[in-house]
Amino acid sequence: MSEGLPAGFFWGVATSAYQIEGAHDEDGRTPSIWDTFCRRPGAVANGETGDVACDHYHRMPADVSMIARLGVDRYRFSVSWPRVQPGGRGQVNPKGVDFYSRLVDELLEKGVDPWLTLYHWDLPQELEDAGGWPHRDTAYRFAEYAGLVHDALGDRVPTWTTLNEPWCSAMLGYDTGRHAPGRKNFAEAVRAVHHLLLAHGLASQELRSRGVGSLGITLNMGVSTPASDDPRDVDAARRADGLGTRIYLDPLVHGRYPEDVLIDIAARGAEIPVRSGDLEIISTPMDVLGVNYYTSHVFKATDNPAAPEVVPQGLPVTAMGWEIVPSGLTRLLVRLQQDYGVPMVITENGAAFDDAADEDGFVADADRADYLASHISAVAEAVRAGADVRGYFAWSLMDNFEWGYGYDKRFGIVRVDYETQQRTLKQSAQWFRDLITRSRS
Repeated sequence: MSEGLPAGFFWGVATSAYQIEGAHDEDGRTPSIWDTFCRRPGAVANGETGDVACDHYHRMPADVSMIARLGVDRYRFSVSWPRVQPGGRGQVNPKGVDFYSRLVDELLEKGVDPWLTLYHWDLPQELEDAGGWPHRDTAYRFAEYAGLVHDALGDRVPTWTTLNEPWCSAMLGYDTGRHAPGRKNFAEAVRAVHHLLLAHGLASQELRSRGVGSLGITLNMGVSTPASDDPRDVDAARRADGLGTRIYLDPLVHGRYPEDVLIDIAARGAEIPVRSGDLEIISTPMDVLGVNYYTSHVFKATDNPAAPEVVPQGLPVTAMGWEIVPSGLTRLLVRLQQDYGVPMVITENGAAFDDAADEDGFVADADRADYLASHISAVAEAVRAGADVRGYFAWSLMDNFEWGYGYDKRFGIVRVDYETQQRTLKQSAQWFRDLITRSRS
């Protein structure tokens, strides 16, 4: 399964701050947009919040020991902006930064390299109140925050990624309203896209000026396939690819927005607020492209060009209702290599299933192990076809707060009993650990 993966290929597990840390109001942390959104009636399943989550803030040393026992090379985590810089402005919060400093030290002591994500959706609420991502100033605030984090951790963290899944931040946060902050305005979402990319560029320049040698961004992507040769279906797939992939990667790598996407969004009354010099900043060279992959879709045109129909292919699905399409990952990676040519790492790949725990908390999740195995094989196939892929992070280390789904969906390879906070390695965690061991023999 891992045959064909390059020498030096690394293995890791991934998490994000709001999903696992808890301690939402401790040691100077102020509210993020997710703290606020969770308190909106009907926004999150069962009215659940990330107030406690996996209580990782208090259980971090034991969690790091567990990570080390899995045998992984790297651990991908995100920093909570309102924990490090309360309110999104001003001085660093010493207690907040100390948590991440201790986390990095624990990882390094256990032989695990830290892989840091600066932003995984937890915008300080004060910055949202001032306009949020549709407001240009937020990008400058982010660059300042990046510098503060680097001041504290730059001597020990080798790899820095700026944003996780800006598509989700922009489109789910400001267009559909399914994610925090819950706004529903397409024109604002398009403005958010640009300011997120600008934030990436400004932070990249800040980090480059400080000598960071491994720098990138993480995007969630799939393959968009037309349901037929009908020109309307072909156009529906083109539109999905344009708003899902090219609107991010074309400016990041080529320093321009795709012309067809600009036409599409203009027809919907929106405009990208580009100013002179923005695209040069956004296209600051990067060393790694993080690829988050879960599924791919087939699109059929509808009477509304902005809302094509997703056509099910009759494939098995996860508990999220997402079809399992490992071949899409191979196609995606080969396409990204051909069109953009940036070294890649799979920064998230995994699945939610309806886990059943036995009396000891053990979960026999052969379905999740099979999902991981098929997608790792898909990565190896892409590498054989010429894709430059350097590593793979399983999502997620442990069950956690799954955004709008609350605690109903479990992605972890480690089970978390939310009543007791007991962690139990699932069958998939044991499988992943054994795979890593075999890959080194």
